[in-house]
Amino acid sequence: MVNHDLKIFEELESNVRSYVRSFPTVFKKAKGYKMWDINGKEYLDFFSGAGALNYGHNDEKMKKKLVEYIMADGITHSLDMATEAKANFLEKFNETILKPRNMNYKVMFPGPTGTNTVESALKLARKVTGRTNVISFTNGFHGMTIGSLSVTGNSAKRKGAGIPLQHVVTMPYDNFVSEKLDTVEYLERFLEDNGSGVEIPAAMILETVQGEGGVNAAKFEWLRRIEAVCKRWGILLIVDDVQAGVGRTGTFFSFEKAGIKPDIVCLSKSISGYGLPLALTLIKPELDIWNPGEHNGTFRGNNVAFITATEALTYWEDDKFEKSIAEKSAKINNFLNSLVKKYPELKGEVKGRGFMQGISTPVEGLASEIAAKAFEQGLIMETAGPEDEVFKLFPPLTISHEGLEKGFKIIENSVKSLVKPKQAVS
Repeated sequence: MVNHDLKIFEELESNVRSYVRSFPTVFKKAKGYKMWDINGKEYLDFFSGAGALNYGHNDEKMKKKLVEYIMADGITHSLDMATEAKANFLEKFNETILKPRNMNYKVMFPGPTGTNTVESALKLARKVTGRTNVISFTNGFHGMTIGSLSVTGNSAKRKGAGIPLQHVVTMPYDNFVSEKLDTVEYLERFLEDNGSGVEIPAAMILETVQGEGGVNAAKFEWLRRIEAVCKRWGILLIVDDVQAGVGRTGTFFSFEKAGIKPDIVCLSKSISGYGLPLALTLIKPELDIWNPGEHNGTFRGNNVAFITATEALTYWEDDKFEKSIAEKSAKINNFLNSLVKKYPELKGEVKGRGFMQGISTPVEGLASEIAAKAFEQGLIMETAGPEDEVFKLFPPLTISHEGLEKGFKIIENSVKSLVKPKQAVS
């Protein structure tokens, strides 16, 4: 039955709306890892804006800086003109993130969203190499504009383009077929053989942990071998860290522990810290061959986002935050593994890394039923994968241990209520 408060959305908003269908209530307030609807019902947020709210809702320090900036008539819109807010962000990002990791990248502001940074990365790779094709990977998700869709695996999303999506070859991601198939060897064979029909591409684009594609985590060794293939053939390696980055998998960049150094890195979602639109494309200096204005956009200089993004980086000034993420990530992993063992009816497999984990179940519709049941009990959780076969845990990185435990209890109750009747029948 449709909530009366939702009628306005049903009457006036496009059919394209989706999350409101999974979470059918009208939200009014949010703080930390909690949200409240207009009826005052409290929800635990294990969704975090699909990874755009890694620091939770309305972080006090960021909010204070943002309000001060607005009240002082700070510049909101400036295209890509030089502003104090942008200068402060660039300096803080360089000093807090890049230098300590021995990284040397130029920072490009391509537009405010994840698909904007992916489009700019693909465009630059083709400009630099003079080649047309790009290699993407099965179950990858990179955005909803035409270039980003062309390197996205999901057939339903691709169909929405309405035109053929060209100049991309899709290769199997790590463990896509089975552990027995060496997908890097498979990929390289196509590059080596003149009869394969696969030309040397401008770039390869990948997520180190595929979010929308099913929370598939590539092994670090696989990532290193992919990087080696790219170097051997003069192919640019693009890592899409829009969802997996900014601490979501345990480190600021999701690829740090793999020891690779991508040519281009795509960041968005939580880079603003506050849920404000902001995206970065990090480019190795020698690749920064853009002509002035060759890639531009009206909203590529979101100054209010620079304010919160700069403050968000204070979390990374020492290793305390990263250690807390690791500690709580282990807790999430232990809970999910215990759930799989306790409820064999799930036929579950724990997937992912860090604060980007979930359980895949082959039982048709079960993951979606668990997420729906959890919402009824006051927890917001999303599903992923080509058949929505994974229910995934995406709480804010700042969540307390108490908050995690409360969420675990709701998830287990949801699982128990759905699988126990089946057990009784058998």
